Amino acid sequence: MADSATQARQSAIDLLDQILGEGRLLSECLGAGALDRLPPEERARAQRLTLDTLRGLERADRLLKPHLQKAPPLSVRNALRLGTVELAHGEAAHGVVHSMVEIVGRSRRHGRLKGLVNAVLRKVAADAPSAWGRLRVPRLPRWLRDPLVQAWGAPAVAAMEAAHFVGAPLDLTLKSGASAPGGEVLPTGSVRLHDAGQVSALPGFAAGDWWVQDAAAALPVQLLDPQPGESVLDLCAAPGGKTMQLAAAGARVTALDISEGRMARVRENLARTGLSAETVVGDALEQGGQYDAVLLDAPCSATGTIRRHPDLPLAKDGSEFGALIELQAQMIAHAWTLVRPGGRMVFCTCSLLPDEGEVQVEEALTLYPDMSTDRAALGLPGIDPAWITEEGGLRLRPDYWSERGGMDGFYMAVLRKAADGPE
Repeated sequence: MADSATQARQSAIDLLDQILGEGRLLSECLGAGALDRLPPEERARAQRLTLDTLRGLERADRLLKPHLQKAPPLSVRNALRLGTVELAHGEAAHGVVHSMVEIVGRSRRHGRLKGLVNAVLRKVAADAPSAWGRLRVPRLPRWLRDPLVQAWGAPAVAAMEAAHFVGAPLDLTLKSGASAPGGEVLPTGSVRLHDAGQVSALPGFAAGDWWVQDAAAALPVQLLDPQPGESVLDLCAAPGGKTMQLAAAGARVTALDISEGRMARVRENLARTGLSAETVVGDALEQGGQYDAVLLDAPCSATGTIRRHPDLPLAKDGSEFGALIELQAQMIAHAWTLVRPGGRMVFCTCSLLPDEGEVQVEEALTLYPDMSTDRAALGLPGIDPAWITEEGGLRLRPDYWSERGGMDGFYMAVLRKAADGPE
């Protein structure tokens, strides 16, 4: 039987095979139970190894290239990549090489290549730790990098890639009066932990004092500024961070999501934190009613979350962008009918693409005469005025707050409905 470290490495290779070979997202793999058979510690290790390898994939391939006459099968290549990343990060060569040889050796299809794995990794072990840092920061694939360079310029995209490569610390949103389990209080009020460990073991988790939520993701609700007793609709609510913020502010919250499985997670989070909201499984485009405020966190490319999800640009190719942009426009149109006259809506996406943010709001402002952006609502603590966009929204990028560990890429805008607008 393989030791626990080898089991975690095998699981990480299996995940890499699915992400890089089948185009599956890590979240999909984990949701399907890919790591359920592992104990918690090894599950965390397998996930960390997967993320480290995805972030360092370009560097690993560059270190491996001189030692390979031709590319081996994907699963073997992923074993070599993972081993290279571990060696570069200072893991003991004996343990890494032994595990990778054992993993490949017991494969019916690729067992004959265990000698290759042994020879290559022993060569890589000699120079990987010193050579790793001399290689360039891994770049985004061209299908994503090119439009981002067009939007923000090459220096900005290089800074984003540096933020992606470093990864993301853990940000928490606290209930009023709750204590943080250590960490740094950010200018916008979130608490940041740079070495959190197992989340469920942190003080206050079981008591529901806080929930995990990137600092950028916590801002849309702050901009919406929900008031006690207001009726607020949270569209596309899962996994529930914004729903909990709304409920904690005392609003009467209706949380809607199209996925029963994802909504179950919202209910779990509400129960843990002792907060309440009406949860509805349904299509946002079919929701009716009138609300004081609507929060539309629309489906998007999620390109702003790559520092936490390095699998995304490697598993996808951008072919779904057009359909997502059209869906966002449809959702803005319908959500606007749910805002009562004099009410407000926050539209947001965790995307770095202007077509999923700035452009959507620019077009909406031309389509709906009773809509205007509320620039004054953006004047919150921690908001740099330079982040405010021409049309009156807020653009966040991974390279902002780089000295603190960055933030997710987001776009958000507060849209006010004229008081004398149509019902």
